[in-house]
Amino acid sequence: MERYKILDELGDGTCGSVYKAVNVETSEIVAVKKMKRKFYYWEECVNLREVKSLRRLNHPNIIKLLEIVRQNNELFFIFEYMEHNLYQIMKDRKQSFSEEEIRALMSQVLQGLAHVHKHGYFHRDLKPENLLVTNNIIKIGDFGLARELSSTPPFTDYVSTRWYRAPEVLLQSSSYTPAIDMWALGAILAELFTFCPIFPGESEIDQLYKICCVLGAPDWNTFPEATNISRLLNITCSDIMPADLSDIIPNASMEAIDLIKQLCSWDPLKRPTAEQCLQHPFFHVATWVPRSPGDALQLTLGSEPNLELNLWDFGTSTDDCFLGLTLAVNPSAPNLGRDMAHKNQGAKEDLMICPGLIDHSSQSVFWSLFPSNHHVITTSVEPSLSLSFSSAPNPSIGGPQAAGFAMATFQSNILERPLLATSAPFTQGHYL
Repeated sequence: MERYKILDELGDGTCGSVYKAVNVETSEIVAVKKMKRKFYYWEECVNLREVKSLRRLNHPNIIKLLEIVRQNNELFFIFEYMEHNLYQIMKDRKQSFSEEEIRALMSQVLQGLAHVHKHGYFHRDLKPENLLVTNNIIKIGDFGLARELSSTPPFTDYVSTRWYRAPEVLLQSSSYTPAIDMWALGAILAELFTFCPIFPGESEIDQLYKICCVLGAPDWNTFPEATNISRLLNITCSDIMPADLSDIIPNASMEAIDLIKQLCSWDPLKRPTAEQCLQHPFFHVATWVPRSPGDALQLTLGSEPNLELNLWDFGTSTDDCFLGLTLAVNPSAPNLGRDMAHKNQGAKEDLMICPGLIDHSSQSVFWSLFPSNHHVITTSVEPSLSLSFSSAPNPSIGGPQAAGFAMATFQSNILERPLLATSAPFTQGHYL
């Protein structure tokens, strides 16, 4: 430890204390976690769950363990340094996060967690304090309670901070799955909107009561392996009705509310996996494009809406993971679309695309709007309006954003004449 100089104490936990330090040889700023118990053998150190898991998990959204030092029977973990944790950011922030910021943060966490689960571990202690942030990059930290998926039950019932603890853990189920991590992420997602915990129980019984007040009473058959189901019986005998999440989180979109509902499901089997969450519509919403100044873009093709874009829903499997789009043009010219009536029944065409899916560029769609001569489409004309989906980095957060709209520069007179919409495949690329 002579190579490290302690600069400041960052936190103190049950198992150890964390300090900010500098490597005097390289000037690198690091985080040093000093374990509170003594370690007399090196084998004890390398067999710790935190060490075993982090040695296997290498991902941009998982904290990096740089070095392990044992000195005078004291054990030190040397981590990469992260400036903040998510709890500190929410506590110090005066303005709420935008949904775009929440989407970028959560997508990074989900990518890291998907890597954890894929490599045979679950975290068991996800909470805002254990999500570390530097320059809008967020990483999962503190793997002290992590366990292998192959571990033999029964598991320890006391895992995770109470507010983010899944009901099956509160009810002392003899076994549980990575779904407990997904429950915690649902609670964190809700908190990112409100800066307040959604289930702030003051005890384990009160925690269950707080969950019932939001979700309503569960199905009695949901927890067949629970050893303390009497806790729930005492609470739900009054048939508590579920609350409307939109009232609790008024600044959340319908997509965000739906994702929180799925993650915070009483039934662990109904909670989506981390990979499934990344395909949820919450991470594939369109970016709003404001109207240019003045009335240059005002529709002049009639009093009724002429351009209509409807978003449908995603499926849960890869083959069903599509976004349905409907583009309709209702021109004032009576002959427009007559030649395409056998295809679209009045210039209305349904299209299916697969945004943000690797190696699915052939299933993507590029739309162009061209001036119409009432009978034919001149495909050599440069598109004045284009919509496309692809993966692109988010400039404000730094994390990947799954999909969005891109619009080419409008011509000031683009909508002053009849238009016809067509579709054609486009080469995979970044349009945002």
